[in-house]
Amino acid sequence: MSTIDHSTAPDTAAGTGTGSAEAPDTLVRHLSAEECWELLEDHELGRIGYRLVDEVHVVPVNYAVVDRTLLIRTDAGNKLLAAALESDVALEIDSVESLADGRRVAWSVLVRGHGRVLGEDEAHRYDDLPLVPWVSTPKWEVVAIVPEAVTGRRFQLVPA
Repeated sequence: MSTIDHSTAPDTAAGTGTGSAEAPDTLVRHLSAEECWELLEDHELGRIGYRLVDEVHVVPVNYAVVDRTLLIRTDAGNKLLAAALESDVALEIDSVESLADGRRVAWSVLVRGHGRVLGEDEAHRYDDLPLVPWVSTPKWEVVAIVPEAVTGRRFQLVPA
């Protein structure tokens, strides 16, 4: 299984082994915070990871961005419990895109922070958001993911 490193270290060996003649700094590019937030605002599906006791959970969620905070709806269960404990969480979004010239690029954005359950009054302020559950089970609780770090990268993919 491969993982994406979202650290801010320079990509000095990014082109190694790809067979590409492009310079390493054009193969992997760090996204600015502004670019990351634009991608987060333009999308609605991500994966949230959180630790609960001695287990790590990763589940898909739909989300909305309000004032650089991510909001999700949930019901009773592990996500809500982790947020009630203000656990550390991470949310990742990513995509692979084909460009008009035949190249393919991928990008990934990672938000790290902690979860927080919103009180009823605060949650009602977001009733008009397009934050609709995928399944018909009611999801009354609103959880905020309060970001502490937002990072991202764009990758030039190896030709198939």
